[in-house]
Amino acid sequence: MQIYTIETVPGRDFSPLGVVTGSTIQSKNMFSDLGQGLKGIIGGELKAYTGMMEKARNQATQRMIEQATQLGADAVIGVRYTTSAIMAQAAEVLVYGTAVKFSH
Repeated sequence: MQIYTIETVPGRDFSPLGVVTGSTIQSKNMFSDLGQGLKGIIGGELKAYTGMMEKARNQATQRMIEQATQLGADAVIGVRYTTSAIMAQAAEVLVYGTAVKFSH
């Protein structure tokens, strides 16, 4: 499955199949949260959170790809990511785009 953030694929004609999405909600680990709180005081990258969000993006992307595959898509174009806080200890990652079938 090809994934593009651009709205068109140069040199390719396609038919849109519909919007596809993927999402996941991740919560913070209470124990890693203690260490990250100290890191927040002294500064620097919060690596446990960076890893958590990378895992969430990958999971959400895989779910979007599964939806596109069910539609018979060759690619997803116009892909965008968004995040939101669900509650103090959890964040949602949402990915969406348009599933397309290339003309052969």
